[in-house]
Amino acid sequence: MRVLLIDDHALFRIGLQELLQRRGIDVVGALGDCQQGMELAASARPDVVLLDMRMPEMSGVEVLKTLRKRKLGMPIAMLTTSREEKDVIDSLQGGAQGYLLKDMEPDELIAALGEIVGGHTVVAKELTGILAKAVQGESEVANAQTALNDLTPREREILCLLADGQSNKVIARNLGISDGTVKLHVKAILRKLDVHSRVEAAVIAVEQNLCPRGQGSTEVL
Repeated sequence: MRVLLIDDHALFRIGLQELLQRRGIDVVGALGDCQQGMELAASARPDVVLLDMRMPEMSGVEVLKTLRKRKLGMPIAMLTTSREEKDVIDSLQGGAQGYLLKDMEPDELIAALGEIVGGHTVVAKELTGILAKAVQGESEVANAQTALNDLTPREREILCLLADGQSNKVIARNLGISDGTVKLHVKAILRKLDVHSRVEAAVIAVEQNLCPRGQGSTEVL
């Protein structure tokens, strides 16, 4: 296995290089300069590139995206101390095949590198909860948008009035329909959005920017 390490922390970089070499891994370069690292990635074509996340010249994600723009397809993994959800998601969306932590055990790191070179995406086990939460959040947003698309124009109009805090009676008066008709529409809205209250429905409308600013403010006093 041929590895390129790009990390601006000299002590960590040198220590990791020696560790990998003792395990029989060929380190084609261990550099603290991002530009030099990217040039070496292009010329040496290592089996995997390990990137630090926080570097003064460029962030790890910026280096990652630059390498991908240059059509370099070798596996790239972040090796960092950051456990922030945004860093994890940005890295994976940017094309990283791994997100590893600097405090992981050496045997875990070696095993993870083998998996990554073998074509798998590896995320440190401590971060699986963050990843699951992020994926779940994206799914919930998609589901909410799909549910909103199922609403009829009249239901969307009434949902905006709900989000504006209007009662069934006021909505009926403003739209020139009966209270009973409004109740039927509200019931359909709650069913389609899979929520149990007007407040939950209103929150979805606001979060999804369903209603243009000022819409729903036609309450008759």
